[in-house]
Amino acid sequence: MKTVAQQMFRTCNKLFTRKTQNDVLEAHPSNIETAAQMENIQHLPSPSQLPSVEAVRDGVHHVEAVMERAHHGGGWLLSGIICINILILGCALVSGSAFNSVAITAVHRQIFLIVLLLLTILWMLFYIVFTSRKDQAVMFKDSHAGPVWLRAGLVLFGVLSLLMDVFKIANYVGYLHCDSAVKVAFPVVQAVFLIVQTYFLWIHAKDCVQLHTNFTRCGLTLTLSTNLVVWMAAVTEESLHQTEIPDLNVSVSHKLYRASYGYEKCKCSHSACDTFKEAFYYLYPFNIEYSLFASAMAYVMWKNVGRLVEDHSHHNVKFRPKDVCLGPAAGILLVMAGLVTFILYEVDILEEETMKRNDALLIHFITNIVIVSLMSISTIIGCIVYRLDHREHVSEKNPTRSLDVGLLVGASMGQFIISYFTIVAVVATGARGYLNALNLSWAVLTVLQLGLQNYFIIEGLHREPFHVMQEAALHTNAHAFQEHAEMSIVIESNKSSYFLTSSPPKPSFKRRVLKEVCAFLLLANIILWIMPAFGARPQFDHSVEIKFYRFTMWAAIVNIGLPFGIFYRMHSVASLFEVYLIS
Repeated sequence: MKTVAQQMFRTCNKLFTRKTQNDVLEAHPSNIETAAQMENIQHLPSPSQLPSVEAVRDGVHHVEAVMERAHHGGGWLLSGIICINILILGCALVSGSAFNSVAITAVHRQIFLIVLLLLTILWMLFYIVFTSRKDQAVMFKDSHAGPVWLRAGLVLFGVLSLLMDVFKIANYVGYLHCDSAVKVAFPVVQAVFLIVQTYFLWIHAKDCVQLHTNFTRCGLTLTLSTNLVVWMAAVTEESLHQTEIPDLNVSVSHKLYRASYGYEKCKCSHSACDTFKEAFYYLYPFNIEYSLFASAMAYVMWKNVGRLVEDHSHHNVKFRPKDVCLGPAAGILLVMAGLVTFILYEVDILEEETMKRNDALLIHFITNIVIVSLMSISTIIGCIVYRLDHREHVSEKNPTRSLDVGLLVGASMGQFIISYFTIVAVVATGARGYLNALNLSWAVLTVLQLGLQNYFIIEGLHREPFHVMQEAALHTNAHAFQEHAEMSIVIESNKSSYFLTSSPPKPSFKRRVLKEVCAFLLLANIILWIMPAFGARPQFDHSVEIKFYRFTMWAAIVNIGLPFGIFYRMHSVASLFEVYLIS
């Protein structure tokens, strides 16, 4: 308790004595109120008159609340306005270039994106070269922001996105003699942007900047909005590439390939154009995920600008795969089975025979029903363990956790929308036939699985790590025993033996079950990400929803909801890995 109180006083001291050029706040009501709250903190009890544990904790939370409010200046409003305007303009241009090839073309969209990418590159270079190297510019680090596994995923997706840009350059070079050079310039600029941004986020994702705060906030919202506009453009192009245009009088449907380089009027000057085009379309899912990862990390950095944090809440958590066995084994088998059925589906769905197409849909529906059913059962087991678990909930404010939960719930809405629209269409048409029954079962089970998984992940992210609870219990017991002087030597020896013998802790039964569930769900979400991300579109291959809602409306529903559903699966993988680490 004495340690907690002393730490609180040191924090207050820093708030009162630190003087930088950005510490002078404008005299508006919110800052006057903050100053008054700071003045009230000075009247905390001295260490000689220590309050109760609850009072100390309330005082610490009060200090953190004041610190959180103190870092907000006028720049956050300006940066938010910049972000909203760029996003709305980008959305309008992307939509216009997708559905109107005369007034607004892909070239206009790419020029706008090139301008955004160049501005973002210039700001990131300014931050790397000037802002981050200033004295007292980055005095604090957010230990929760940008964990190494998240940055490693960003690098992996960035490398694959870079490969996509190389294929695009090689493809569009063949059309330079009859098409705009902007289509070659855009992937070149985007490749430079990927390299600079990946380095920037790898090095500075944890920064809590204290200098140039307004300019940094605007730069970070520019980075955030640029990545989101790039994501919108990639999702739109990928959706148009994958969208099925069915001829309901004929059993065959064909792909809508809307090439942005003039359809058949412009011929490629080398023979490898078709190969490069098919190759970079398969890499689009990685570029889409890269943009979303970068957007999330930029948002957390924006929330941390001017934030004063103490690095006392960071706990080293090591990844030990040997702690689990059944979950990963079952998950790997599920992934392998899913890949096999996905390949069969992709091959057979292109056949002209109705029987083969129906067999492909049958295999795909059954595979997904089995996957979501097993996920629902394992999630229920995990939720039961949570009910038996007595770990406390995390009480500190954490922008990373808040963003994780918001993205998880928000992204799941896309899959919820598609599932509920499917349920309504199938039930309204009578659900006749085995394919309709399977489609309805898949939609209902998906809704159940999404709800259970959201609860499981959110509950896991807000629980204290197991090893933190063990250490707290150890120190509490040691403090109680220290009241007896004759027991002090025994306590020290017990504490030493605890840390020596528990360095490789053996997981308890509850921990083991939670880790098994997390590992299985993680792998199951990977295969549920792979299938739609790489081209599985049963929503267009099965015609019930198209006949019920008409193609235009159903295509809009799927092309809006499915990208969020795909992102939900990848974000669930990241969140489940985090839950696995703290379990």
